[in-house]
Amino acid sequence: MANSRFSLLTEAAVGAMMLLGGIALFFLAMQVSNLGGFKRVSGYQVEARFDNIGGLKVRSPVTMAGVRIGEVSSIGFDSTTYEAVVTLDLLPEFNQVPTDTFAKILTQGILGEQYIGLDPGGSEQYLQQDSEITMTQSAFVLEEIVGQFLFSKAEESSTGGGF
Repeated sequence: MANSRFSLLTEAAVGAMMLLGGIALFFLAMQVSNLGGFKRVSGYQVEARFDNIGGLKVRSPVTMAGVRIGEVSSIGFDSTTYEAVVTLDLLPEFNQVPTDTFAKILTQGILGEQYIGLDPGGSEQYLQQDSEITMTQSAFVLEEIVGQFLFSKAEESSTGGGF
């Protein structure tokens, strides 16, 4: 009987540890996927237009000087100008972002997730609800750069090396 009770306690302890491990993995996945680290606070939304957004996603971070000041709330397509329209949801405490701010799509590390980095301008007027950031730089697409490099090398070899 004592052996049976010990076995039951051991199984219960293993089950509890498995449950705790599953909960820990869930919270880790939420942090890694940007689903749990950004508190939804009503701020203001601005738009930015890009020729190419690469792998940018909804909920990607928006940063200024490395500090997270918002997130991407939606991504659309303008069929008239053939541009991606990205809506940024900025936190209310960051309400003094100059109107001539420059938005660029950056990559964390070499092959990491993409996010929007803002470089402030010098204007004394600030972005407000439904403003548009007009100065943008599209995503750096590694495949295009490698393709251009390989194409230029192939062209050099077909012309005799350029000498």
